[in-house]
Amino acid sequence: MPDFVDRRSIVRTIWGNADVVLLIFAGSAAEFALNRAVDWLFFTGKLPADPIGRLFSTVRYAQDIIFAEESKARQTIARMVAIHGGVERQRGQAIPDWAYRDVLYMLVDYSERAHQLLRRPLTAGEREELYRTFRRVGEGMHVPDLPANYAEWQLDRQRHLERDLVSSPYTDQLFGRYREELGAWRYGLLRQAQALLVPERVRGLLRLPARPGLFYTLWMYRVFERFRLRALVQRALLPARYLDEIRQLERILVDN
Repeated sequence: MPDFVDRRSIVRTIWGNADVVLLIFAGSAAEFALNRAVDWLFFTGKLPADPIGRLFSTVRYAQDIIFAEESKARQTIARMVAIHGGVERQRGQAIPDWAYRDVLYMLVDYSERAHQLLRRPLTAGEREELYRTFRRVGEGMHVPDLPANYAEWQLDRQRHLERDLVSSPYTDQLFGRYREELGAWRYGLLRQAQALLVPERVRGLLRLPARPGLFYTLWMYRVFERFRLRALVQRALLPARYLDEIRQLERILVDN
């Protein structure tokens, strides 16, 4: 049975590294707090009730697709469609097509940005492969009007950034919950990590620093990684109760 994503793919490399995945969702958490459709996250109450837990739940769905055989990945995508459909029925509204595209675009963009920050820039071929993978996910979810290739996606991504982001009371509520869950100093680290990752428009709307202090300590991460001390970095980023969740993300890479 063929895999949904080739085992040698850069997409598996990105999504099999726990540190890179955590950065993907740090960036996505920043941007989606500004999204005009963020009220959908508050409808069920699950995200504001447990924002870090929801992060890991979302990661598991993504990895269940990226590291699965084609048929199993399609089943996971179908479950996602059913879950969203159930929320739409409860609310009596349809989630806008542009909101689905926004989420897919964030996953593409922050996958590339996080890998570049901790590893290296992607090649042109790897960028196409990354976008093509998430385009297939979007097609499986019946998301219309997806760009045909990476270059067209870049243009549409910029249009979405300019049109779909606004600071609102929901933004403040989400960041308030991040602070409550992480504590003051970890929350400060989160804001600095987000500042390193997000596009200029997101950084401006959230008033993130242009050149955070974390930028000058990235070399230390590579030292910790070289001496197999990444667990210390992960312990610094998230409370100890989440360390098992992080280890499970890393095990995906080992198993594949």
